[in-house]
Amino acid sequence: QVQFVESGGGLVQPGGSLSLSCAVSGSIFSIYNMGWYRQAPGTQRELVALITRGGSTNYADSVKGRFTISRDNAKNTVYLQMNRLKPEDTAVYYCNTDCLLAWGQGTQVTVSS
Repeated sequence: QVQFVESGGGLVQPGGSLSLSCAVSGSIFSIYNMGWYRQAPGTQRELVALITRGGSTNYADSVKGRFTISRDNAKNTVYLQMNRLKPEDTAVYYCNTDCLLAWGQGTQVTVSS
């Protein structure tokens, strides 16, 4: 059973930065395409960034140029570097494969002055 443990969230002022990490256990991490998703109150969960097995990346238009997804297959970990954060980035952030396995607890990101 694949498990995801997200960390690194917190409270940050607009324009600030945060770095999220997601440790993946229970399977062969390197075979998966991995994504970061977020869900704000009252909204559906959305995909914000994806990194393929081969390292290609894709981003939602709302975060393009501000967020960077990366992975370390040796550490079974996927990262999300978030810069120039905006209040509308406030959400719980989750990682998962593109096949959407069981969700982890997520990590709360709050952007507010």
